[in-house]
Amino acid sequence: MNRLKDISNYITAYDWQELLIKGGTVALKLVLIILIYILIKKMANSFIKKFFATFEKKHSISQGRAYTLESLALNFVSYLLLFILFVTILQTFGIKATAILAGAGIIGVAVGIGAQGLVSDIVTGFFLLLERQLDVGDSITIGEISGTVEQIGLRTTQLRSPDGTLNYLPNREITILSNHSRGDMQALVDVLISTDNNIAQTLEILQNVCDTIKINHAVITDGPNVVGVQSLGPATITIRIIAKTVNNEQWGIERLIRQEIKEALDKNRVKLPPASPILVAKE
Repeated sequence: MNRLKDISNYITAYDWQELLIKGGTVALKLVLIILIYILIKKMANSFIKKFFATFEKKHSISQGRAYTLESLALNFVSYLLLFILFVTILQTFGIKATAILAGAGIIGVAVGIGAQGLVSDIVTGFFLLLERQLDVGDSITIGEISGTVEQIGLRTTQLRSPDGTLNYLPNREITILSNHSRGDMQALVDVLISTDNNIAQTLEILQNVCDTIKINHAVITDGPNVVGVQSLGPATITIRIIAKTVNNEQWGIERLIRQEIKEALDKNRVKLPPASPILVAKE
């Protein structure tokens, strides 16, 4: 009974009004801090986007390069503002940030080995940008994953596959990178015809088709040209056609060449290789 009485007396004597005032003040400060954080972040993002839009026009850099630098700047500012928000909230609760940061330094030494991957990600990402190995919008292949670069961050690179899958690749895992968006790309088409055809006449037909395609498509920078007979088989002749195109247009030109050539071969009655027989085993 005495213990319950002591608790009751403590509750009665406690200055609840002061607690509510202090609690309300802290809550109000937190709301204001978060609102200021959101406002500053929006203003910073808007400034960065306008800055790089102007920078792109004045310095005539590629749109992909501008997007890459803009993405990195937004990433950095986001981390910086989050750190400032964290420190400010600690100070609001009366916690000295300097003591925590000093303690974090000691803890950081202890977990340094575990953070090697993070450091490697940042360093690798820095050199990827410094050496301009890739930009936002580039078509690349990393290992077995191919797609378009959507974002380059301090830790990861985001790659959108042709089927729509968004892949997050740690920068330290990028050891071999193939960039398909640097310089003109090659469109290559092999045409198989029967050995019963007149080769010289067939080559002329194919070149006429290529010349027509070249006139009507500005994305082709060179060719298409009929290289000639690539290989001979028992019943087939393989003729190779090569063209140069601007970035990411080679696949569309390859499909167009195949379509136009098929129509021309049918029109001129050029024989195609005989179909391979299908063997059905009888039980």
